[in-house]
Amino acid sequence: WMYQDGFEQRTEISNWVNVAAMFVTLFVLISYIVLPVKWTSRHYLSICLAVGVFCIELAFLIPLASQPDQCINQITPNDMRSDLTCAFSGALLIFGGWAVVIWVFWRALALHLQICWEVNPGNKFFWITLVVGWLIPAIGVTLTLSLTGVSYRFGNVCHINHHHGLEDFWGPLLAFATLGLVLQFITIGYCVNVYVRSLLDDKPTTENSSSIPTYTGSVNTVSARQAYKRVKKVVQLQWRGATIVLLIIAEVVFFSIVFVSMDNSSQLNTDLNARATPWVTCLVLTGGKKDQCLPQAQDLVKPEGVVIAVLICLGISGFWLLIFLGRWSMVLGWRDLVRTKLLKHRHEFVSADARRFSNDPRTYEMLDSAKSTPALNISSPDRVLSPGQAHPLRSSPMTPEPDAKQQDYFARKNSGRAATANNNITPTSPAPAFNFTSPTSPGMFTPQDWDHRATQARPTYAPGTAVSKDYT
Repeated sequence: WMYQDGFEQRTEISNWVNVAAMFVTLFVLISYIVLPVKWTSRHYLSICLAVGVFCIELAFLIPLASQPDQCINQITPNDMRSDLTCAFSGALLIFGGWAVVIWVFWRALALHLQICWEVNPGNKFFWITLVVGWLIPAIGVTLTLSLTGVSYRFGNVCHINHHHGLEDFWGPLLAFATLGLVLQFITIGYCVNVYVRSLLDDKPTTENSSSIPTYTGSVNTVSARQAYKRVKKVVQLQWRGATIVLLIIAEVVFFSIVFVSMDNSSQLNTDLNARATPWVTCLVLTGGKKDQCLPQAQDLVKPEGVVIAVLICLGISGFWLLIFLGRWSMVLGWRDLVRTKLLKHRHEFVSADARRFSNDPRTYEMLDSAKSTPALNISSPDRVLSPGQAHPLRSSPMTPEPDAKQQDYFARKNSGRAATANNNITPTSPAPAFNFTSPTSPGMFTPQDWDHRATQARPTYAPGTAVSKDYT
């Protein structure tokens, strides 16, 4: 009676917006569950927040599937006791709203502890938030349904009634939202303060005209810069969560103010009767033609655009999740999962690296210029002879013959080394037993000639033994 024709159909826009957002939220949740953490950077605060948003979106999906009748008779709407769809949609909407506000508050508190107090939340914080974060929504929805209840107020989704609604739902909900908003503003103020201090302390302060800074000024400069670096690092890691906290709290406050004001404006009292008299008189004189009386009803209800905007705001929370908690690496993670799991090559035991090398058989064997060991027959990759077989291994026809030039090269190199060593060894010194990597000349002593009694081991020499001049 107070809105134009087609108002009910226009409220369904919010239902379809929530359906689209629900698929987005499901993508984020399934990515958190299936993909490794390196692709998603998931955190339990983000997962629980996404679950709360999904509950709100599911509340708008149920009426689209069931198409409920909003009226039990000509003047009375259905409620949770007369319509099962109303009960489920209203319970999911209240539970999701509680969960979103509580987990936004936990996220704001965790960010405040990390930045302002340099406290890294550990296992105790994890278990406390996990228990309290789901216990409060469960208690809240139980008290709301038992004390106040839900019914079809506007649109095809059941909303909380006015009776005791402010005490058991709107008041506590706004209290947690306000507390989270205050924590967020304190954190932002602290970051601004640290940034300004880092700018003011950019140059060391001195107490005299000397070019050397004082001790106090140097300490202040170092502490300000360290604080700025620490805060900057945390903000770079947590700016997504901080932004979504502000957005969701703004949506909750907007929805609460509009809905509470609509409840208060619809309660029967002397003031409402005085303001509604022109509208009721117009309906009587025109014979129930509401289009002619809509100007008199503008002061009695919120504008239609505001009501539809409130319903749509509940649905776009899923898109905020994708924008600020989703990452492009999730898409890369799904691509990697499809490649490794669904498009896996059938030949699991064939080395992929072997295909990159040349077909030259010498790249698969170790060449020995002196004595060639019988090689395995690798002409077929599916048939490899093992050393435990009964028949002896036969040489592969692919085994290359020793190269004569290569043999001559190693022979000349070895003979040259021997000649050099023989020139440095005197006839009285024995032949070297080992090749030690030291500045000493080979052959002037043997390993058993080391004097183990000295602090630093040094060789001992027999009388008349010649010592090389190169020894230091």
